[in-house]
Amino acid sequence: MFGSVSFGKMAGRQIGKIFGIEGKEKLEKEVKDQGLSGDGMEIDVDDDGNVSVSGEAATQEEKEKVMLAIGNIFGIGKVEDKASAKDGGKESQFHEVVSGDTLWKIAKKYYGKGSRYPEIFEANRPMLSHPDKIYVGQVLRIPSDNTDDKVA
Repeated sequence: MFGSVSFGKMAGRQIGKIFGIEGKEKLEKEVKDQGLSGDGMEIDVDDDGNVSVSGEAATQEEKEKVMLAIGNIFGIGKVEDKASAKDGGKESQFHEVVSGDTLWKIAKKYYGKGSRYPEIFEANRPMLSHPDKIYVGQVLRIPSDNTDDKVA
């Protein structure tokens, strides 16, 4: 990807101060608490709530989940992607939840079928604990569509 993903700075899980060394340690702990390894990845945070993730993740999925676990923290405005993935997997799209969104509506938008919402739910676990528990400003992974049954 090597770009950046913007996040709703005033939305997300609150973990306290996220700046400087203390903030870096809290973000690393958040990654581990979500059950993500983050091995091979380096997390840096500046005083404006912008984070950069560098290094090499085991998989594209792991890299994206680490970025989302960090970005969906209250006070984080942007996560700059400077990391690569060993598996060279396909990049996902990202979707910022807006008022009225449901996983069904999001799946319909990206895949043409609302009934594919479980794919989005699973792609965002463990950050999502239930398909109905999404919030405005949250950013979700939308894995690339690998099926041929997409409706236009």
